[in-house]
Amino acid sequence: MSYPDPCPLPPQRMEELVDALVERGFYVGEGMIDAELCQALHAEVEGRAHQQALARAGIGRGSDFDTREDIRGDAIHWLDRETLAQRRYLDAMGELQQRLNESLFLGLFEYEAHLARYPAGAFYRRHLDSFRGRANRVVSTVGYLNPDWPEDGGGEMVIYAEQDPQRELTRVAPRAGTLVCFLSEQVPHEVLPTRLPRASIAGWFRRNASLGGVVDPAR
Repeated sequence: MSYPDPCPLPPQRMEELVDALVERGFYVGEGMIDAELCQALHAEVEGRAHQQALARAGIGRGSDFDTREDIRGDAIHWLDRETLAQRRYLDAMGELQQRLNESLFLGLFEYEAHLARYPAGAFYRRHLDSFRGRANRVVSTVGYLNPDWPEDGGGEMVIYAEQDPQRELTRVAPRAGTLVCFLSEQVPHEVLPTRLPRASIAGWFRRNASLGGVVDPAR
């Protein structure tokens, strides 16, 4: 399968994304990711699942790492640029990183991401992607890969209010091409139980700890 060169995110949507991060801390963009790229990445996820080449996801890092199916039930593979589809996706995220740094002075210097597959019945309970003061994950992204996701498929991402984590702000169906971007320290979210296998790419932009750029949602 071939793709246009390059395979960027739509430039006109980038400004929407930046403005949304500033105004409310998250952005949901349907049709942001090229359909052929989604198809290739989805095939890669399913191929790895068939080959049992996905690893159980867990919580925590280093000595604190643990697999807890009562908290999250997905299996993952970290992107390493080994396929053309992975390289295209990471290049697109590189363009987004540059735009975020130019617009918001965040000092983002690294992006990491993994393929994720939730089998039927799996979920990920409400959480934050980072904790204040650790200067690690700053901006999170989730790209959805499932074509023709049905209305009753479940597996929605629920985004909650920062100051009132019981209040839902939106639910995002995991339809191919949708990109969600949000502030890692400020946006509680969860994945509801899915009724079908659910494929996505979760990623995080990291900031150089020596730099102090922040996003002020009240700007």
